[in-house]
Amino acid sequence: MSLRGRALLERMKWTVKGAPLAAGAAWRDGAGPRTPRELRAHLDALLGWIERGHDASGRAGVARSYVLRRHHRYGVVGWLPAYPETTGYIIPTLYAAARQLGRQELATRATEMAAWEASIQLPDGAVRGGTVADPVSPAVFNTGQVLFGWVAAYDETGEARWLDCAARAGRWLVENLDDDGAWRRGASKFAAAGGHVYNARAAWGLALYGVRANDRAAQQAARRSAEFALKNQLDNGWFADNCLSDPLHPLTHTIAYAAQGVLEIGLLLDEPRFVEAARKTARGVLGAIGPGGFLPGRLDRDWRPAVDWSCVTGAAQMGLVYDRLERQDGGGQWKAAADRVLHHALSAQDLDHADGGVRGGVPGSFPIWGGYGSYEYLNWAAKFLADLVLGRLAEEPGGTRG
Repeated sequence: MSLRGRALLERMKWTVKGAPLAAGAAWRDGAGPRTPRELRAHLDALLGWIERGHDASGRAGVARSYVLRRHHRYGVVGWLPAYPETTGYIIPTLYAAARQLGRQELATRATEMAAWEASIQLPDGAVRGGTVADPVSPAVFNTGQVLFGWVAAYDETGEARWLDCAARAGRWLVENLDDDGAWRRGASKFAAAGGHVYNARAAWGLALYGVRANDRAAQQAARRSAEFALKNQLDNGWFADNCLSDPLHPLTHTIAYAAQGVLEIGLLLDEPRFVEAARKTARGVLGAIGPGGFLPGRLDRDWRPAVDWSCVTGAAQMGLVYDRLERQDGGGQWKAAADRVLHHALSAQDLDHADGGVRGGVPGSFPIWGGYGSYEYLNWAAKFLADLVLGRLAEEPGGTRG
């Protein structure tokens, strides 16, 4: 079926169900990708969307997403509850934007977010899984992501309380790491059971804290987690046990989590094997990038597309990996790959919509009915695309602080 034909069916379905925002978004995407504008226009729209997501929660964390049809778990249309995990790694993005653009109000928001994260940190040091509307349970991955926020707040303000929060979180992560470098204890209740290679991104947060605080136990635990990722990597760079729900066809989102995690741990801890592991993954993904930068949202173990939609989040994340490798290796190949996925990610962003939950947001999938974050604009998608654009405007890799 043609893109326009599928869009027509989606529009009819959501019109009948009384979800006009979903119907309109499907019809717009049926026209194909938009033409990107200048980078600053996209960045301003991304930051504006994040600010509105922060305001929607009463400036207590950033709303998880903006959903266009009634959400299956929360039962609402519009802004969803605040999400501790992703608020944690939005913090360094806002500090970076504040410095780069001279917008102090963004740094103020970032510090407010760090304080909110501290106020809900669990007694054992962990960070809760899910949103603030879900039952409280500790989550390894989320704890690693909020480490980025507390380390960034410490770097920006010099206040010891942020490093204290990070130390408690880091201790909990170290204590829950299994001998083989996998986190099985304290895993999120919102993902399938298993060691999960994408936890390498949590290990990167642990490594960053370990370097800042000269915490050798944290650094060694991060190294062990990266080693676990390498044990699960095929010769062609593909990672096993690396998806939220379908490890045989992992999301580019979690592929990029793993690649960026092992890459940044390798650079922080001077482990060239980890950097080379990320290169192998980046080469594998490179072959799947299609015309206009379209990157299928799931890839099998031979790097073949498993779906006909793009995970926009994963595309932006892979752009960050490619830009970082370009800085390491030069030669232009990695930059060209980043240019392509950046073009696609920007083309999925709507800069003109009258609804502030849509305008400037980044959909989970393109077309919006795809299988990841379907009919939602995700705060972590906005974060990763903002990192990529900030890096391009600064002419240096973005997102290197988380």
